[in-house]
Amino acid sequence: MKETPRSAEAIREHIAGARRIVVKVGSSSLTTLDGGLDESRLVALTDVLAAHRGRGREIILVSSGAIAAGLEPMGLRRRPKDLATQQAAAGVGQGLLMAAYARALSYHGLVPGQVLLSADDLIRRTHYRNAQRAIDRLLSLGTLPIVNENDAVATEEIRFGDNDRLAALVAHLTHADALVLLSDVDALYTGPPQLDDSERIAHVTGPGALDAVAIGGVGTAGTGTGGMATKVEAALMVADSGIPAVLTSADRITAALTGEDVGTWFSVTHRRRGTRLLWLRHLAKTHGAVTIDRGAEAAVLSRGTSLLAAGVTAVDGEFEAGDPVEIRNLDGVVIARGMTNFSSSELPSMLGFSTDELGTRLGSDYRKEVIHRNDLVLTHVSGRG
Repeated sequence: MKETPRSAEAIREHIAGARRIVVKVGSSSLTTLDGGLDESRLVALTDVLAAHRGRGREIILVSSGAIAAGLEPMGLRRRPKDLATQQAAAGVGQGLLMAAYARALSYHGLVPGQVLLSADDLIRRTHYRNAQRAIDRLLSLGTLPIVNENDAVATEEIRFGDNDRLAALVAHLTHADALVLLSDVDALYTGPPQLDDSERIAHVTGPGALDAVAIGGVGTAGTGTGGMATKVEAALMVADSGIPAVLTSADRITAALTGEDVGTWFSVTHRRRGTRLLWLRHLAKTHGAVTIDRGAEAAVLSRGTSLLAAGVTAVDGEFEAGDPVEIRNLDGVVIARGMTNFSSSELPSMLGFSTDELGTRLGSDYRKEVIHRNDLVLTHVSGRG
């Protein structure tokens, strides 16, 4: 990438020439109104992806649909609400979904490569490298990697929640040049798309550009978990890590991949972040919070320093060392998130003391930061972040 594309025209040109692209398709774009897998839609999608793969572009597909594919064989009429039945449906449906992709891609001489990921695979460095190498190798061998969340074993605590967020992390993981998010709606609108006064939002320059837009869940098939809000969140997430994105409908994928003026395009808003910081900023479930004084706030926001116990004034919630926590200022505003080195039971006795004083009073294990700057990421405060 020679320069960061910011205008809508530059983003479209960039994606039209992108070598490595992550494409995410949701269940609503692959299923019938009854909720079963619609192979004609799947074939239409793979025809386009195979054509671009044949032109030398590297395509990584993040595909939902495993649970939907498992509904009919299990005699289920609608997507189950409880996690255990979702896991069972995914266990049945994932193989059926991959078999459908294998059939469709075989007409183009392509082989799909299944990659099932959990949140741990993308936030733990060792797992992250393994996943990265696996996808890179699949691409180098000429296959088309198809990624899905490992729904059959994912728990509520560690799951991505939807494949939009997973796609954003996969784009980051694989150093993709662009992310294409496919839905059953052709773009983001200023209101419900079916209303005459709703207008297409063609270009999003950053989160602030959507402050006046009410983004609700939209969709028709009823088998997916992510509405429009999660797709916008995923697009903003990759834009926050240096990757442009486009959001459009599955039937307009050719237009999107060739840079036509369809859908909604998202400008890059930040240089590439570390994967753990990207997860921490956008996805991590926090277990508590620490409140800091004005001096510590200025140091964290302006100078990029670590958070020391001397600047912490209060501790809220229950958490263990290594848990993600919010960092709040004296006004109660969350200014950052970080991975704490101490539990909520340890911190109260440490407040107000310098690192050297803590080492003398409590031992050498306490002569360190509450949150190291490498484990801390700013959130949006007064345009910062």
